[in-house]
Amino acid sequence: MTFRDRAGRLGSFSPENPGALELGCGASKIDPAAVGIDLLDHPGVDVVGEVVTVLRSLPDASVSRVYTAHFLEHVIDLDGLMRELSRVLVEQGVVTVVVPHFSNPYYYSDPTHVRPFGLYSFSYLADAPQLHRQVPRYGLDYRLEVTSLHLGFTSPWFFRRMIRKWVQALANISDATREYYEENLVYWVPVYELTATLRRLPR
Repeated sequence: MTFRDRAGRLGSFSPENPGALELGCGASKIDPAAVGIDLLDHPGVDVVGEVVTVLRSLPDASVSRVYTAHFLEHVIDLDGLMRELSRVLVEQGVVTVVVPHFSNPYYYSDPTHVRPFGLYSFSYLADAPQLHRQVPRYGLDYRLEVTSLHLGFTSPWFFRRMIRKWVQALANISDATREYYEENLVYWVPVYELTATLRRLPR
């Protein structure tokens, strides 16, 4: 499978000059300095193509940071994506991931979503020392560590959004309150999205 690098920006990525990526960026990037990758040919996309294919074209340790929002829930080959991210990230490189939370009722409305996410989802993929419960890794080692988790609350309706801001502040007081909220309260006021930050461990 081929891809189109509109301005040839990927050619400058190297271990000596690592770049930034935004995966599944859609029509507009959150990080203007990053190279935006998307399968759909939107005006704001820098590289048009399948993300794993694009990552495979990059040298080892040639990416300093990655941002992706509401993209991982669409990825069928998550293992392939995680392996390529691990390979291209520099040591201490950062990945910021925003995904719908499993309690978000809108998650199930989109037929292109292939998996839900919760607080513990990333602990199956990376070291997560801040979480209380230990989960199996199934032999997967992407050399990543979760450095932060955040529960995000919002609503299309103004007054509900204001209430959810207060709930968000309380739920995110600590790692313990996040775990308690997800286990016991998540179906009273659903979480809209989960933000996880991961860093690349030494090779």
